[in-house]
Amino acid sequence: MAKGVKKIKWTGEGTIKSSLSVPNKKVTIDPDQYVWFKVGEWDEGLLEADKRKSLTWILQDKKAKTIIKQKSLPADNKYGLKLSKNLCGSFEYYIEASLSGSRNSSKDTGLIVSGYCEPKITTSKWCTTNDGDDVSKSHVFSYGEAIYLNIETEGLNGSKNLIVDVFRHENLKTDPLIFTYTSVDVIDGEINLAMLNTFSWYGKIKGIKEDEEFYVKIKDASTGKYIVDSHHDIIHARFLKIKKKIVSREIKPPTNLTPLKVGKPDEKAERYEPCKFDTIAIDKTIIFDKGKSKKGAINPKGTVTKTIFFDFDVSTINAEGYAKLNKTLQFLLENQSYSITVAGFACVIGKENYNQGLSQKRSDAVKKMFIDGGLDPKRIISKGFGEIQIQTGDKNYTIKSDDDKKGKDNVKFKDEKTYIEARRVDVSFDYTGHALTIYYETIAPSHDKNVTIDITDFQNKACFKEKNKHEKKIRVASPEYAKKNEIEKSGDTIDFPIHSSLETWNVAPMQYIWPKWNLSDGATGKGLDSANIYKVHAHSCRYFSEEKYTTVLVKAYPDIKWDFHFFLNLSNKLSVKWQNLPPGKDKEMKSKAGKIGAEKRWKQTEVDFGVILEANWDKIDAEKYKGHYDGTLKYEAKIKQLYSVFSSLKEFSKGVTGGTKGAVKKSKIGDKLPITFEMEPPNFCLGAIWQLERGSKNNILSNELGTEIKFYFKAEPLIGLTMTIDLLDMVVQAGIAVVSAGTANAAAKVIFDEIREWAAEDRDQGITFKINFDLILTGLISGSADMTINTASDKNTAEAEIKTKLSAEIKLNVELKAKAVALEVTVYAAGIASASGEASITFGHSLKYNQMPQNLYYRPQMTFDGVKAKVLVKIEAGLSAKKLNLDLKRDKVIVEDDFIFWDGFDIIEQLEKTTGYNANIKLI
Repeated sequence: MAKGVKKIKWTGEGTIKSSLSVPNKKVTIDPDQYVWFKVGEWDEGLLEADKRKSLTWILQDKKAKTIIKQKSLPADNKYGLKLSKNLCGSFEYYIEASLSGSRNSSKDTGLIVSGYCEPKITTSKWCTTNDGDDVSKSHVFSYGEAIYLNIETEGLNGSKNLIVDVFRHENLKTDPLIFTYTSVDVIDGEINLAMLNTFSWYGKIKGIKEDEEFYVKIKDASTGKYIVDSHHDIIHARFLKIKKKIVSREIKPPTNLTPLKVGKPDEKAERYEPCKFDTIAIDKTIIFDKGKSKKGAINPKGTVTKTIFFDFDVSTINAEGYAKLNKTLQFLLENQSYSITVAGFACVIGKENYNQGLSQKRSDAVKKMFIDGGLDPKRIISKGFGEIQIQTGDKNYTIKSDDDKKGKDNVKFKDEKTYIEARRVDVSFDYTGHALTIYYETIAPSHDKNVTIDITDFQNKACFKEKNKHEKKIRVASPEYAKKNEIEKSGDTIDFPIHSSLETWNVAPMQYIWPKWNLSDGATGKGLDSANIYKVHAHSCRYFSEEKYTTVLVKAYPDIKWDFHFFLNLSNKLSVKWQNLPPGKDKEMKSKAGKIGAEKRWKQTEVDFGVILEANWDKIDAEKYKGHYDGTLKYEAKIKQLYSVFSSLKEFSKGVTGGTKGAVKKSKIGDKLPITFEMEPPNFCLGAIWQLERGSKNNILSNELGTEIKFYFKAEPLIGLTMTIDLLDMVVQAGIAVVSAGTANAAAKVIFDEIREWAAEDRDQGITFKINFDLILTGLISGSADMTINTASDKNTAEAEIKTKLSAEIKLNVELKAKAVALEVTVYAAGIASASGEASITFGHSLKYNQMPQNLYYRPQMTFDGVKAKVLVKIEAGLSAKKLNLDLKRDKVIVEDDFIFWDGFDIIEQLEKTTGYNANIKLI
């Protein structure tokens, strides 16, 4: 035996059961976690170079010597094994590592491994076929019918001595036992028991009913205890239903069956084909890593057939056939899901019956070679098909039904090509391929820029294909290339040029305002995507096996960067600090103010207004670009409209009055027009810079580009105002209710009514009054907001700072006057009034980004707190009272109480209700 691994060992990683393990011989592991192994010792005299070669790790059934899984790894890699709970139990596995790829039958170089967990029943079902659908609720059996019981377990794999007791369900404290099945096996964590003696149950049932129900209990013979489920219940498989009918009196012994799991390839399983590569990187960024990302992968099905030929009248495998079959065997050992058909044939020379037997021997010889190599015999179907006649030039063959009577079976023809090809065995299995197109997005200038593809551990020598074998080469195809529209290079790396669809000389690239889309092409029906396409092909049996599918599709987008900045200062004094702007942009904006200044656009001189809208592309270095576009003048009219969003304070007042149930106070100063409020002009700057940048998901850079937008807003102030709101909206005299319908604040009206009622009392002198109940708002609001978003990222950043100086005051004023009839003069009395209430306004901005659908919008935020006020209205005793002809020895209190003028409300929501407009300002 060639030198190689002397002994493997446990690395110490993973949890084991020390009490159930034997050092250097057996390891008992906990379920559902990886336990790791490595080479513990090499054979003496083994070359250091050999120790760096790949090892074949072989997991096998210790008793049957059947290989369960085989995997090739670099010698310095660890090998991990994880057993699920259903595979834990007395069943023993054997792990070894081989330098030659073959098992070592002469030396004990490996370790025995088993898993341990508490025995448990997890599921149970009654079936009409082995491991079929559960029919316990849909089917009623008859006595004498074959009944199949399936039980899934944990911690019992490999058990040979379980007992299945069948009970009649009578709802008694102790239901009668009907039958006991012994020596029941657990295979791959399952009990699959064929009950072929149900006729014998019939005679054991006393007082049999038309329909009976049965259940089972499972006992461990070694402990004598019934096995529970997750609810600690010992009753399982509720309920088997059998009607009072006999369909067969035949009684056969029960049979332990094997779970029907073979022939169902797991498309998500790890692949081990030796024709493979490990990773693909573009410009050192790994975009594919050993199949870890299977998103978008498809698995086309196909049948693979391997053919070996035999010498005349021989059923032993020759050296050439053995070498070919060994490659097939290694593939099948590393892909355990496939079932295999082995079909043997013979030429027409000789007797038909003899050739039938010869074809079966050839088929069986291949089957034996596979079994000896560790392949599970349950996966193999072997059949001899007898004589075949292959037509010259025909890829197919015809199976003969009788001897040819025209001399074709003469031995002199045995060396002809068609006869040689008839002496064959075809090994066939359904193969699940791997096809996946990886989309990789990048930015590129207008001129060619090289991109590098690197593929690691690219190996094609063991390609499994019969024809058109995979080659170690990389091919890039694109309509952007001349000649054959493709570049090809042998090896595992290639440099290829890419460029974007945006030309340097483009004088108006507004179709790329959102760089991923070409709006001009979209309008003409050519498609919106602005990328140039480059298709990269690299294929192997393990990954990207289907050559008709592109391996990597590179999408090259323009490297265009857009800048937009806008400021407005109505006081003609640039009071905003422009620290958010890039260096030099403030001067550039001021110079642009001269082009599209206030005199031309706003027809007033007290305005400082500036705007920039520009694009740069075809990047040379960090700050330099070849292409430049200035779109300021063309779009200034649209930009100007943005001001109306911030300047409509008339609408703002509606939002406040709608919540307080008041009206804007209209006062007069001499003969001037009524003044509703006074405002300090807004000074603000907003802007954005956007371009394509690589996105990230879970803090890992992705293959997708997103539009990165850096948005800022700064105002000093945004709004400064003094606003007076009359909560009664009137000036009244006693006895005249002139309260505006629906506008007066409810609490203010109650106070007014109390004063009016007092003033209307029967007196010699008529008393009239005037009442003002005002809410006065003064405030200055300034702030800034910054946000960076990427439409291809799951996390974005935002910062906002709002500085608010706001006050709210309730002012109550009552004037009383009386008429002295005799003197016909008006005298005034001092009405003492006060109202103390606390009110505050919370102001803010929000920049909100919705990931799905992708949009960005700005929304102002302003809420008014509720107001509860202490109100006192009284007439002072003394001179004032005498003027009113009131006999007061002490102050007369007219009103003294707490009033709730309004609950808190959202001013912006009131605006939306009043105006019918949505306050969200969509930016993207």
